[in-house]
Order: sequence, then C-alpha cells, then structure tokens
Amino acid sequence: MANNKGLIIDVDLRSHENNLAHRTREIDRERLIVRRGQPFSITLQFSDSFPPKHHLELVLQLGKTDKVLIKVQKEHGAGAKWWFSQHAAQDEMLLTLHSPADAIIGQYHLAVLMMSPDGRIVERTDKNSFHLLFNPWCKDDAVYLPDESLLQEYVMNEDGIIYMGSWDNINSLPWNFGQFEDYVMDICFEVLDNSKEALKNSEMDIERRSDPVYVSRIITAMVNSNDDRGVLRGRWHEPYSDGVAPHRWTGSVPILQQWSEAGTSAVKYGQCWVFAGVACTVLRCLGIPTRLITNFSSAHDVDGNLSLDFLLTESLEHIDGKDRQDSSWNFHCWVESWMRRDDLPKANDGWQVLDSTPQERSDGEFCCGPCPVTAIKEGNLGIKYDAPFVFAEVNADIIYWIVKQNGQRQKIRVDQESVGKNISTKSVHGDHREDVTLHYKYPEGSKKEREVYEKAGHRVTVLTNKKAEPGQLQLSIKHAKPVFGTDFDVIVKVRNEGGRDTHAQLTMVAMAVTYNSLHLEECKRQTVSVTVPAHKAHNEVLRLHYDDYVKCVSEHHLIRVKALLKAPEENEPIMTIANISLSLPELLVQVPGRVTVQKQVTANFSFTNPLPVPLKGGVFTVEGAGLLSATKINVNGDILPGQKVSAKLSFSPMRAGVRKLLVDFDSDRLKNVKGHATVVVHKK
Repeated sequence: MANNKGLIIDVDLRSHENNLAHRTREIDRERLIVRRGQPFSITLQFSDSFPPKHHLELVLQLGKTDKVLIKVQKEHGAGAKWWFSQHAAQDEMLLTLHSPADAIIGQYHLAVLMMSPDGRIVERTDKNSFHLLFNPWCKDDAVYLPDESLLQEYVMNEDGIIYMGSWDNINSLPWNFGQFEDYVMDICFEVLDNSKEALKNSEMDIERRSDPVYVSRIITAMVNSNDDRGVLRGRWHEPYSDGVAPHRWTGSVPILQQWSEAGTSAVKYGQCWVFAGVACTVLRCLGIPTRLITNFSSAHDVDGNLSLDFLLTESLEHIDGKDRQDSSWNFHCWVESWMRRDDLPKANDGWQVLDSTPQERSDGEFCCGPCPVTAIKEGNLGIKYDAPFVFAEVNADIIYWIVKQNGQRQKIRVDQESVGKNISTKSVHGDHREDVTLHYKYPEGSKKEREVYEKAGHRVTVLTNKKAEPGQLQLSIKHAKPVFGTDFDVIVKVRNEGGRDTHAQLTMVAMAVTYNSLHLEECKRQTVSVTVPAHKAHNEVLRLHYDDYVKCVSEHHLIRVKALLKAPEENEPIMTIANISLSLPELLVQVPGRVTVQKQVTANFSFTNPLPVPLKGGVFTVEGAGLLSATKINVNGDILPGQKVSAKLSFSPMRAGVRKLLVDFDSDRLKNVKGHATVVVHKK
C-alpha cells in the first residue's frame, strides 16, 4: 500500500468498521465511504518505532486533476475545518479524522506525510482514497433530518412506490431505486462530473459541492439530456423502437448503468415518473433525504399567467396554436428533498421541490428547483427557484373556450378546483399512500386558498374569475372501472332543475390521451337530441367497444370523455369532462420457501390474457435491489384470449433484508402489466 522501504508499511482505512458507523455498508464493504461531520478512524502500521520529534501531516486532494488541496489541521482549531487527532500504540498509530459538516462531497485522495523536525518530507504515502457523502444524521449538516424513521425511508430504503393514473383512480407502481447497488454511487458522481458547470470550471464546481442546493439543482438538469450530457432522453408518444418505452422500466439502476457504459450517451426513453425515479436514486445515494411526489391534475402553464386556456372548436376538437400550449397532465411526478435554505429568508427550510422532467427553462437550463414547499403554500413567488411554475402546477385555474367560425371566443367553463389534487407520496409506515396536498396549499375553495391565489396572481397581473352560478341544466358523467380489453358504458346524466321541459343537443366524444394530454386521438363520437322534463334527469349511454378504443389508445390506457350540452334556454353551452383509466390484469409474483443470501431460489409469475385477441412477442422483465439485476424472459408463441401464461426464474439473492422483486410484462397489444412480491432475505 505504501513505499516498500519506508517506515509506514500499511495504512488501514478500516472500511468495515467505518462504513458500519457511517451507514454506508450497504453501498460497499471494501472501500471507505463516510459521511461529513462525523469522525472516522484509520490506522498506520510502522516497520519500526516512530522517530522522536518527527510528526505526521495529512493532505487531502479532490478532483481528477487534484486542483483542490486541503491540509488537515493537527488539532481542533477555530472555524469549520478538517482536523485529526492521533493515538500511538506499539508499532501502530490510530488517526481519527474529523470532517466539517459543510465539507465538499466527493472522492478524496489521502496523502500521509512523515515530516522531520526541520520540516522535510521523510516519507509520503498517497495511494489511499475514500468517498465523502452528505450526512442527514449530523445536526450541523444542511440536510439534517431529526427523525430516524424518516431517514430510514428517505435515505436508506431502496424500494419505493410511484403513484399514477388519475386523481379519482390512483394506481401504484413499485420502483427499485437501488441507490446502494454496485457502482451506483460512482455513477452518481459521474453524473455530477459531466454537468455543464463541471466541464466549464471543474475547480469552482468541486468547491460548490458542499452545498445541497447547488448539487440538487445540478442533478435536476443532469437527469434529463436536454442541453447537456444528461442521463435520460424524454419522449411522450410512440414509437420507442430505438430504445426502451418509458413504461417498461421498473427501476433506476439499469438506466444509470446504461448511461455510464455508453460513455454518457443519453438513455432512451423517459417520462416524468422515470425522471423522478432516477433523480430520487441519485439524491438518496449522495445522502440527501428525498421522496417521490405525484401531483394529480397537474398544470403546465407555459405563459405564466396562472391559468390554463384550452381552445375548442364548436365540435369539441382541440385547436392547436402555433405556440407551445398550456396543458393539464393527468399526473406529474417530481421529487422533494429535505434541506436548510441558507440562501433564502427564514421559513424556507424543509422539503424542496426538484423536477428533472424537461418542461421549461430555468436560468437558461432545463432544470427546476429546489423550490421550498412552504413558499408554494404561501404564494411567495419571488423565492428561488422556479416558484411561479411550481405554484401553477398545483393551483392554476382551467378556462375552456369555444372558438366560433367567425373567430369569436366564448368562455364555456372556468374550473378553479381541478388542478393539484391528491398530491401523493409513499408513507413512511408501509406501502400505502400519504396525501401531502395540504403541504402545498390551503383547503380547496377556502378563503385562505383564494387569498394566496390572489397574492400570487397579483405578481403576474392575472384576474381570477368569480365562480359561475349553476344554471338550470346540469351535466355529469358516470362510469364503472373498466378493464382494458372489455366493452363498457359511459353514462352522461343531464339534470333539469328548471320549472319547464327542456330540449337540448348533447355531444359526447371519447378520446384516447396520454397521461400528459399532449397526444389526443378520437375514438368515438355521438350527438343526440334530448328532452328533459322539469325537475327530472335524463341518462344517455355512450357504449365503448374494445374495437372502438384499441386503435387509438396510448400505452397509458386512458380515455377522456367530454360532454357538451347546448340548449336554447342557456346563454352558454355546458361542458363536463371525465378521465377513465382502463385497468390492467393482475400479474401474480410468488417466491416460495425460506430465502437466504447467496442461496438459489425460484420465483414464479403468471397472468391471464384479458383481450379478445392473441398476444405476440411476450416478454417478462424481472429486477430487484439486493436480489438480481434486470433480467428478461421471452414467452414462446402466442398467448391466446383467456389463456394463462406462466414463467419462472432462479436467482441467488445478494444482500439480506426486506426486498422487492419487480416484474413487468410487455407484448404487441398489451403493455405495462406490473407485479411484485416482497421477499425477506435471511443472512446465511
């Protein structure tokens, strides 16, 4: 390890003991990985007794070109600096190193220098290195989180749940963050090393890596590949044939590995939950407490006026403008990271929104955040970073306009309550959903909520609309929870609260949409004349057959139904909208028997084809942190309608603990079928 002829014959970094004390043993047992603000000890072994009046000096070097040099002080001096103490015993010396709680994170090279009484270097050994991470267990670290149960979830848990679907039909997708899998930490630092800032000025970038605000912002830019050497390329509609469809991924590790192995070439393809999943992995790995958030009915406000304007023709077709348009996403995922905001006024510490999905530029880059959740709740839109954009995501009003043939616009619906619903994250107490909507805003429709909206809106001079009084005709849509592959009914109810019978024209349109509503295709349309007696209701049925929607449905299996009612008695047409998620069959995953580290076990998985047509090209993808790396199993032949398909896979678990085995099934006509099993892996 050191010079063969020298006095120092061995430097023991004591990785096993240090990594256990620093909660990094899951990352690596052989290499030294420690957390800042917490001491760690190494031992020096000598071939002979330590010469009198000689002393040791320690020097740390950071960065590939060792541009940043840090001399470790001999005793605890003034100011937050690196320092060390030493204790000699026979032919061995124990050195305890103390890093400041705001030390730079990264890979350090440690040089041990033996100095003569006259200040000459008698011996130098510098073949030792270690990694330093953020320390949320240290009260002086900016990412300190004083709750062990939260730290176990938001730093140590390698498995998570991503919530998807629609606000009234929420689905859960298990996700393998895998932040402690082999070499993931090295890839996380590779992500930082390839940022524009690092490539432009490596020394300045390294010095700023002590700040979680800077590091987390870099990560939101680098998880997407817009403008830089980022990890993932986004794509929001088929074809995905030159890459992996976003819904195929079940975890972050294969994405990070592929990016690194391809020499930082962007991995194809991601959508919001994939970007958020990868960002969560990188942030947790570096030691920043992070959780994945889903906002249902999420607004993408392009022009910054805190309202979404949707233009429709008189036949309910979307009008695409020349400019990029506002949109309302069924759901949108980002992450929150926990940190102190020393760069902002008080009351902005705690959870910060970080969004790595490339949507709008922030200071010229495709990144978003960190933005304090408290600033969003209070409508403080002058707070950095990107508060107006995040505020609109959870608070924008939606205004629907019909554009008549003469170009005149008619406002037909103002919706102040749909955006920002059921904001969700995985609970710390198990695999169930925690609703965090009230962290982002006051109760919908409350006086305080409108006050905050007015306060925020005042900054961008937008006039909010007073709620329209309900007319005598009311419109609503009802539907069951249909399974993809079946025929189903949508019931449009017209209620007449007036004192006389009403004649009206009802148009119903079913469209296939992606989760972000950017890809719309009409499946079925029906226009009928209805007569509704006074104080009565009329139900109109729109029957959707599998053949109606299979031609146009996206991989998200979402149908949007719009109903428009025009009646001579009403000044304006009435419109209502419903999003219908088509559920997928259950994929059963079983791992029978007692499971032990490095002992082979067999997993079984199966599901039944619900479609009235055969499935071709079936493939299962299996992965799990601590269990096995992503593995594919091809299904031979066609899977007939109603046929059960089964597969099995043998593997040897790598690490003990409670683990999740995740399985995805894809084929030509049925994609995105997921299943999982919890596996308790025992020590040998």
